[in-house]
Amino acid sequence: MLQVAVVGSGPSGVYAAQTLVQRDGPPEVRVDVLDRLPCPYGLVRYGVAPDHEKIKSLQNNLRTVLEHERVRFVGGVEIGPGTLPPDRLLDLYHAVVYCVGAAADRRLGVPGEDLPGSHSATEFVSWYSAHPDVLTDGFQQDGFVRGVESAVVIGVGNVAVDVARILARGAAELRPTDMPDAALGVLADSRVREVHMVGRRGPSQARFTTKELRELGSLPDTDIVVDPAELALDPAYTDPSGLPAATRRNVEVLRGWARNPAPERARRIRLRFFLRPVALHAGADGRVASVRCERTLPDGRGGVTGTGRFEDVDAQLVLRSVGYRGVPLDGLPFDPALGTVPHAAGRVLRDGVPSPGEYVAGWIKRGPTGVIGTNRPCAKETVLSLLADAPDLVRKAVPDDPLAALRAAGLRPVEWAGWQAIERAEAELGRSLGRGVVKIPDWAGLRAAAREASG
Repeated sequence: MLQVAVVGSGPSGVYAAQTLVQRDGPPEVRVDVLDRLPCPYGLVRYGVAPDHEKIKSLQNNLRTVLEHERVRFVGGVEIGPGTLPPDRLLDLYHAVVYCVGAAADRRLGVPGEDLPGSHSATEFVSWYSAHPDVLTDGFQQDGFVRGVESAVVIGVGNVAVDVARILARGAAELRPTDMPDAALGVLADSRVREVHMVGRRGPSQARFTTKELRELGSLPDTDIVVDPAELALDPAYTDPSGLPAATRRNVEVLRGWARNPAPERARRIRLRFFLRPVALHAGADGRVASVRCERTLPDGRGGVTGTGRFEDVDAQLVLRSVGYRGVPLDGLPFDPALGTVPHAAGRVLRDGVPSPGEYVAGWIKRGPTGVIGTNRPCAKETVLSLLADAPDLVRKAVPDDPLAALRAAGLRPVEWAGWQAIERAEAELGRSLGRGVVKIPDWAGLRAAAREASG
C-alpha cells in the first residue's frame, strides 16, 4: 500500500488525490488530504463569490473525491515548525504532495498603501466568505464599508470584478447566499455609491472574462460608466480584429456601454483604464481619502509609460487586486523570485536534485496562473511523476495508520465526520436566521461544531 499525504484540500489537492486513486495498482494507493482548516475545498469555499452558485457547486465534485473509500480528509492540521514539520510529515508517508497555493497578495509599493481603509482584495473576499482567519485579524469589527461612499478597486481581473460587484449588490440579492450574517448586515447598511475599477493598461489587456464583465451590467440600480476617450487610447480597442476571441468580446461589451450610457441610478461602477496608482492620501481622520493616479499611455511593446499627468480619485476604501504570490513553507526550498517551490515535473528540487517523496502541484508549483480547471492537468503531471517513482518510494517503512501517529503527536485532526458536523451546524444557523446555509465565520465556532461529531 502506497500511502500519500496531499497538503491542501482545494482543487489542485483534490485533483491530485483523484488521479492517485483512479489508477490501477500495484501498489494500491491510499491518500490523506490534509488541510490547516477544518473545512475542505480551499478557494472554492473561501474565494469564489457567494453569489456565484454555479461555480461554488464545484464543491459537489470535490466532495465525491473526498468521500472515496481510499481518501481521507484530515482537517485542522498545520504543516510547519512548532506543529508538523515537512521532514516529520515525510516520515509518516511514502510521499507528500504540497498543494498550498499562493497565500500572499502582491503589493503596489506606493506611499500610503498601509493607511487604514486600504486592504488587499483577498482580505475583503475572505471577510465576506467567512474565512476564520479574518475574525482573528480584526477585520470583522472594521466592517470594511462603514462610512464609505466611494471605493477604488485597483486591478481589472475577475477578482476585481467580484469585489466591485459585491460592493454594488443590495442586501436582498445577497441574503440567499451563504455569506456570514455579520458581513451581510454591514453590506446592508452600506452607503457605497461609487466604485472605481482602475487599470494601468487598456481594455484589450484586462484579465476579466466576458461572463464576469457582462454580469456587472445586469446589477439592478447600478450604472456602468466607461470613458470613450480612455478606451480609445488603446489601439486594439479602435481595431479589435487582431485580438483573441475572448478579449474581442470584452472590447465589444465595453464598446456597447460607451455607446449607450445608462441613466443615472443609485450606484455607479466606473471602469477606468490607463491610470496607474502612485500614492494613497489620508484625510483628516488619518484614513485613506483618495488615490493619486498617473495617466499612462501604451508604449508600443505591450506595456505603458507615464505621462506626468495626475488625477486624484476620492476613496474611503481601497482594495488592491494585482495578483498573488506564493509564500515559503519552512522546511521546503523556495524560489523568492518566482514565489514557487523549485521542481521538475512536480518533483521538489533540493539544490537542483529531486527530493525523494516530495512533490508540488497547483499555484505553489506553477505560480498563480490559470483558472480552477487548470489545476487538473497540473496535478496529473505531478502524480504521474510520483507514480513513476512509486516502486522506490513504497520500500520505505511508514506507520500503518499515519492518522494515529498524528494524534500521538498531540494533534487533533478534524475528520470527514467533523466536517459533516460543521455542515449541519451551518444549515441550522441559516434556519435560525431565516436564511439558507450560512457559514460559521470563526475558529471557535468551527471547532465547536466539529467536536459534535465526537460526542
